[in-house]
Amino acid sequence: MASVPARRRADSAPRPAAWVERALRAIVPAALIVALLVAWELIVRVQQVPHYILPAPSLIVRTLIEHWGSLGPSLWFTVKLTLLALSAAVLGGVLLAVAFALSRWVEVALFPIAVVLQVTPIIAIAPLILIYVESTTLALLLCAWIVAFFPIVANTAVGLKSADARLHDLFTLYGATRWQRLRFLLVPSALPYFMAGLKVAGGLSLIGAVVAEFTAGTAGRETGLASRILEASFRTETPLMFAALLLVSLLGVAIFLVFSGLSKWLLGRWHESEMPRRNGTQ
Repeated sequence: MASVPARRRADSAPRPAAWVERALRAIVPAALIVALLVAWELIVRVQQVPHYILPAPSLIVRTLIEHWGSLGPSLWFTVKLTLLALSAAVLGGVLLAVAFALSRWVEVALFPIAVVLQVTPIIAIAPLILIYVESTTLALLLCAWIVAFFPIVANTAVGLKSADARLHDLFTLYGATRWQRLRFLLVPSALPYFMAGLKVAGGLSLIGAVVAEFTAGTAGRETGLASRILEASFRTETPLMFAALLLVSLLGVAIFLVFSGLSKWLLGRWHESEMPRRNGTQ
């Protein structure tokens, strides 16, 4: 007869079906993507579609390798611009959300301004920013920051307000200070909301950086992937356009996966949004 600890270990061990499901979650999307790429390659080859209309995936990859000397530095420029804008959005958004949580009048005064920045299309205000800001790089950074700022503010502010009212009463009963309440109650309550906003803001910062550079129409070596796309479109180098677009897409996917993994690491042990589901599913 198996001992109680042994039975517990057996019950807590992942079921074979769970491992199969995890494998399928990775295999099925990958297989679908491969099938679509193969179909794309076959259609272009069989129909003999000109490369300046629709290049084959193999040609896009070959173009990416051949032009890496120009695409690589542009990718790094876009990465730096995106991460700087996102960092500024996180810093400013969290500080402003904390101010909202500590003072209702600060929220009443400043939240409408944040909403105005969010609802105004960046492509409409980017030309004005480029006029008023002398440095093109700083103007691009500001445009990307505006796009990424609001999701951080809004989600973090909602999270700071979502702490359990009974826990608020408990902190009041023990005479907690405002900063103790913020550190030990409000911040943990806001963390899941902040991570959700971070995943959204990560993609938006990349979109803002690319759209701003399209609007600026910058050229030269110290420019990002959007400039490579513009230059390729002027020269009708469609494979090069697709190669630069591929790098933008891969960068966006990488940003999302990094923040999804970070959210899983921070919340996976205690918050329902990242914990494995019960009832036989994960």
